[in-house]
Amino acid sequence: MKRPQPQDFFKDWKAREALAEAMIPLIGKLYRENNVSLYMYGRNMVNRSVTDLMKAHRFVRQVEQNELSEFETFPMIQTLAEMDLGPAHVDIGKLTVGYQERANGRTPRDYLQEVIGNDIGAMRKPLPQPQDVVLYGFGRIGRLIARILLEKTGGGDVLRLRAIVVRKGRGPEDLEKRASLLRRDSVHGPFRGTIRVLEEERKLVCNGNEIQVIEADSPAEIDYTRYGIGNAIVVDNTGAWRDAAGLGQHLQCAGAAKVILTAPGKGDIPNIVYGINHHEIQPEQRILSAASCTTNAIVPVLKAVFDEYGIHTGHVETVHSYTNDQNLIDNYHSGARRGRSAALNMVITETGAAKAAAKAIPELAGRLTGNAIRVPTPNVSLAILNLQLGRASTVSEINEFMRRKALFSPLQQQIGYTISTEAVSTDFVGDRHACVFDSQATIVNAEHCVLYCWYDNEFGYSCQVVRCLEEMAGVRWAMYPRAAA
Repeated sequence: MKRPQPQDFFKDWKAREALAEAMIPLIGKLYRENNVSLYMYGRNMVNRSVTDLMKAHRFVRQVEQNELSEFETFPMIQTLAEMDLGPAHVDIGKLTVGYQERANGRTPRDYLQEVIGNDIGAMRKPLPQPQDVVLYGFGRIGRLIARILLEKTGGGDVLRLRAIVVRKGRGPEDLEKRASLLRRDSVHGPFRGTIRVLEEERKLVCNGNEIQVIEADSPAEIDYTRYGIGNAIVVDNTGAWRDAAGLGQHLQCAGAAKVILTAPGKGDIPNIVYGINHHEIQPEQRILSAASCTTNAIVPVLKAVFDEYGIHTGHVETVHSYTNDQNLIDNYHSGARRGRSAALNMVITETGAAKAAAKAIPELAGRLTGNAIRVPTPNVSLAILNLQLGRASTVSEINEFMRRKALFSPLQQQIGYTISTEAVSTDFVGDRHACVFDSQATIVNAEHCVLYCWYDNEFGYSCQVVRCLEEMAGVRWAMYPRAAA
């Protein structure tokens, strides 16, 4: 076989680049007009650059051992854009591979009509009317949730970020500074879009979305209906209240209907890990917690392993990036060790994630212990699961099991998978999974295994919060192709 010449690779790359460029308006049309989001083996294709789309195609080489070409996916995307689709999340990579395997002379349209079925011609909205959302607190998690909500605005038919609540008395340049923190982030990079500040009206206009900025020191001071906001879901990012009595203050505000806490809840507040126990969110549920970033990271993997192998006992050690509740340099802190400099030390501290895991997976109650080490990195953490299994296994068996869970099961949004031998923490900044399973670090000795799971403790967790938010609002996305059990 004749070896391709350098000019052949260049010509092929340019042709694929042109197809990726042609995909962008088709992907945008599906998103804005039909509320259809396209993915490439879990990687979002909406609002992505030409290079991003080409890299997403390249990613398939990792997971399927063959690289998809834009020549193969473009006809599928073109066909989808011509169809009357209802709201859905469509993995064009998996559909293209499925078509290649089962085409049997059929056209892409015939295949897609068979796979997607009843949603063709549906043309319905995800909700009867858009759901108002208020962010109470605008720190690290609040700003990232804002970015995600603005990115997911689509046709404006789903979740609408209507207001942000911040503390009073931060100074005359407060609004501009809030906008600047949303616009630029030292960890997560620039905001994808435009932000305007309307000082007199106390509003931010982000990608065309008007967001009221409300100054208040407590929920009791707020009447959301004054700003045209009604039936809102309030996302409490402050952590100031974690029980029903404290969070119930939000429900006393005119225009507020429900509350989600972005921290572990106390008492009888349900702690939800999306993908595991989100079915517990009922229409009448008014207060819930999205648990913690670490709980969201470990529970999907623990659930998958428990169902397949059983877990007798285990220990969870989290190597966690420092957070704003620590001191930059040594100073007084009410917590043990957290007063020592976060930028200079590894700091042993406690984590409630192991106990919290048992709330989502009751069968693990009393079987897990946990601890944490805060380290001098600003983002991305690592959970180390040291487990005694119910039966013996091998590295290759567990890795293949987790690969399939990550790519083809209902947990594909929660569990990512990497085969990279060079993966380090910064590689996972901005990853949307609750965690990413590091297959190269897996250790197995008969019934004993050690599993390593990376997680963006800011952005990945914020994605899980937004998934809970959608569930609480009643948003249901059809997923294609259907995930295996």
